[in-house]
Amino acid sequence: MNKVEINLTLNGETRSASAEPRTTLLDFLRDDLGGTGTHMGCEHGVCGACTILLDGVPVRACLIFAVQCEGLKITTVEGLLDADGRPGDLQEAFREAHGLQCGYCTPGMLVSAHALLARDPDPSDEAIREAIGGNLCRCTGYAQIIDAIRLAAANRSSMS
Repeated sequence: MNKVEINLTLNGETRSASAEPRTTLLDFLRDDLGGTGTHMGCEHGVCGACTILLDGVPVRACLIFAVQCEGLKITTVEGLLDADGRPGDLQEAFREAHGLQCGYCTPGMLVSAHALLARDPDPSDEAIREAIGGNLCRCTGYAQIIDAIRLAAANRSSMS
């Protein structure tokens, strides 16, 4: 099958690579662009482990073909790091509130939480639950994740 050149912006950096038209964005990110932070889970769009931001909107990378992303802006969990490569405030809140255990769901949770806080800096618990509702976690019981997102929102509010 012929490969197609795909140009996009990944975490603020212009990137290009070739992929077969049937290549999912998830596989393209991991295999062709070296972004291993986005996790592969169910490959059916159910678990949320592969959640990324596509032009600022949370989507499942396993349900999109890479060729559909030509010219688009993608943010993965790696894009949530501070400029110096250290964990950002959201990651720190997850650490502080014990919002992660095995870590498998964490990238998708962080990306979903980031999108929520970008549009609603002071979300209710109901809004938090709605925002992470498509991300499955088998370890935390979600309470610590909700606490972590609430903590990140409070920390951001106190900084402004």
